[in-house]
This record gives sequence, structure tokens and C-alpha cells, in this order.
Amino acid sequence: MAQNKALYTFGKILLMPFYKLLYHFKVKNKGAVPAEGGVILASNHMSFADPVLLGLSERRRLYFMAKSELFSNKFAAAVIRALGAFPVERGAGDGKALKTGEDVLKEGNVMTIFIEGTRTKTGELLRPRSGCTLMAQQMQLPVVPCCITKRNFQHMFSKTIIHFGEPLTPEALGLTPGGGRRELKNATNRIMGEIKKMREEDENELHKG
Repeated sequence: MAQNKALYTFGKILLMPFYKLLYHFKVKNKGAVPAEGGVILASNHMSFADPVLLGLSERRRLYFMAKSELFSNKFAAAVIRALGAFPVERGAGDGKALKTGEDVLKEGNVMTIFIEGTRTKTGELLRPRSGCTLMAQQMQLPVVPCCITKRNFQHMFSKTIIHFGEPLTPEALGLTPGGGRRELKNATNRIMGEIKKMREEDENELHKG
């Protein structure tokens, strides 16, 4: 999948000062994402700003699955495609999107998946979906859990922490080629468990600060 490197880099330079000013975001464990090779970044999802915050927090360029409604406008679709996003039909078992994601990983890139499948409406973590672990199982690639935590969920521009966890290999997640649903469920819960740990730590830090 083609991504416009120049546009992506320009976007980071342009948006960094504004997002730093608006969100006062802090990055924890920067550098946790392996420097090269295919890897899945599994994050929770709190707001429309999340893809930008993740992109600004990680030195490697990220690719994203995005809801198909965002591609209804031709101009907007062209821009976000150039930035590394591609459409997915949520809840429809979108095989085309999964194939695109696999191609992104085969090319040695970072594939970002919001593990809950949608944005939270309350600020609380939602039930995780198995999409990222299915990809990790099939591709035998590591997953890096990531947690986005805001000081005040009800305020759009609130102090935010982007926390990257340590990479979880397929072996650590118990993922084997051709493994069954129980294997996927256990691995998904393990990833979400890491996100919950980071959330608890970062909420305590934000409330003290």
C-alpha cells in the first residue's frame, strides 16, 4: 500500500506544535516499537485525535484501518489514503481490509489497530476485539500494546499520556499458526490486560499532576 512519505513528514511537522499546545501530551516508553520489520500497534480509542496523537508520538510511520464513512468525500479520501489509512467496513468481517493490513505488515510496516473496534463514549475501556491477534497469529508478528489516557475525558483538549508497552511476541501471547478461537481470546485478553495496567498507572499520574 502506497503512503506519501513527504506528506506524512510534513503533516507531523505542521501538527506537532498545535497538538502539543492543545493536548500537552506526554509520551511514555518511546522507542518500544521495534525499529524495523512488521509490527502491530494495538491501542485503545478515545477520540478522533487519536491517530494524529499516535503518529506524532512514534518515530516510524504508521498505517491505520479507518471506518469507511471517512472515505465518502473524494478529496478527503485521497488525503487520508496518502497518509496511510485505508477503509474497513466495521462489523462486516471485511476481508479486503484484512488483506490490505496483511500486505502492510508483509512490507515491514507498523499496522495500527484500535483494539476495541470503535471509540469509547464514556472514557472507559470497551470489550476488546480479536482483529489484531488474528493478524498476529496469521503473520506471526509481535504486538505492541498502547494506551491513550486523558486527564478529563469530557474536555476535548485535555492533558494526555501516550504510553507504549513492551512488544509481545506471538510466543508470549501463545499464538500458533492455525490456532483456534480460545488461543485468540486469551491473547486478546492479555493485550487488553497490558493496556489496563498502563491506564491505571497513567490515570494516577494525571490525577496527581
